Amino acid sequence: MTALEKLENKNDEGKFICVGLDTDIKKIPVHLKNIPNNIFEFNKQIIENTIDKAAAYKLNLAFYECLGLEGLKQLEKTLEIIPTDILTIGDAKRGDIGNTSKMYAKSIFEYFKFDSITLHPYMGYDSVSPFLEYTDKLNFILVLTSNKGAEDFEKIELKNGNRLYQLIIEKIKEWCNNNCGIVFGATQTKELEENIKNFGQLPVLVPGIGAQGGNLTDLINIFSKRDKMKLLINVSRSIIYKDNSENFAKAAKNELAELNKTVSKILFK
Repeated sequence: MTALEKLENKNDEGKFICVGLDTDIKKIPVHLKNIPNNIFEFNKQIIENTIDKAAAYKLNLAFYECLGLEGLKQLEKTLEIIPTDILTIGDAKRGDIGNTSKMYAKSIFEYFKFDSITLHPYMGYDSVSPFLEYTDKLNFILVLTSNKGAEDFEKIELKNGNRLYQLIIEKIKEWCNNNCGIVFGATQTKELEENIKNFGQLPVLVPGIGAQGGNLTDLINIFSKRDKMKLLINVSRSIIYKDNSENFAKAAKNELAELNKTVSKILFK
């Protein structure tokens, strides 16, 4: 099954929430902090309690790499317990010269066996092309992000009056053959409404719901006007850190259920 098929299948089941396993050792419950494989044990309980309601899982590599080899081992163990029909996203935001990108792609797709990755396009086509050679994978390329720094480059006005992020959308459509998606921040609702018609058939990964200030209801109302949504809404902190007691995994399950309920009320009213 290709990465795109995994995404579409979950969307067809009415699942659009991607659980972000951006697991910070400083934020996991106290009772887990001093046990072996604590990050993995935290992730395992989150996955076991959300697996029937999640559309995908996104693992931000920084939270594992910062722990060195031990962190990467726990990343591997986490990936091993995610069922093969659920999309996994390696949130690495790679994008470098061709030879380096080739090695990054090999690491993500062949060694760790992620279904998809996040990329930045600012070094041009040759920096992302090694990832595009993996036709069964998905490459989510940054277009417009939720952070304040998006104003610095992404929204720069070009000579033709368009914004840089709008040029990136068009370039992605030129570059890809059913193995690309875009990253568009949830806080950028005005730009989302104005540009969603230009996304074509590209899947969209939307970060920024919850802790970063994005509103789920507003987001779903916008996407509900799109014929084939191909949508993943990433939610990290407000799910996995909903509770910091021994009941954290159950709290995560309940939070995901509430998010799914909000989506369903709008899409299936």
